[in-house]
Amino acid sequence: MPTESPTPVCWIPIWNDAQRGVGLEHLLLSRERADSVVLGVDPDAGPFRLAYQLAWDTQWQLRSAELCIAIGGQTLSLGLRADGQGRWQLRDGTPRPDLNGCIDIDIWPTPFTNSFPIRRRTLLVGERSTFTMAWVSALDMEVRAQPQAYTRLEQNLYRFENLDGTGFQADLTTDSHGLVVDYPGLFRRLMFR
Repeated sequence: MPTESPTPVCWIPIWNDAQRGVGLEHLLLSRERADSVVLGVDPDAGPFRLAYQLAWDTQWQLRSAELCIAIGGQTLSLGLRADGQGRWQLRDGTPRPDLNGCIDIDIWPTPFTNSFPIRRRTLLVGERSTFTMAWVSALDMEVRAQPQAYTRLEQNLYRFENLDGTGFQADLTTDSHGLVVDYPGLFRRLMFR
């Protein structure tokens, strides 16, 4: 039986003004899996190396997430499992009822996880939808429920809004597969021929 070859997708981090463009995310994308390494420099914590693997079902509902980061002389890891119905647990089976209702995951620092709500729920141009995300700060491996919204402004343009009171929003340009091409001020995708 032939196997599907993963597609490489790369982004450059541009969020750190002092180290603008230093770093790279290299993601190998398969039909229902992603395997990625992010190299970057956090303005406060310094250089880091984040590795993560995600698996989801045919409806783009996350089933598992494994993350490991080396930062500031230490290594931290996090494993999450989701049932696709909004119930989460750690890799050891410990329930995370504080994440109940979250269907999607949003990992900082990567633009890839913005693809989950975009791919999972097809919005019409002008339509807005709210989501409660399992938001992961990979720099310290903390995870919490976070409200967000996406509005489809054009065929391949979405407005992302963080609804946690910060007022943060960004207009994300995507490709025809729902992958971020440009995340203003944070990430820019490298395009290959």
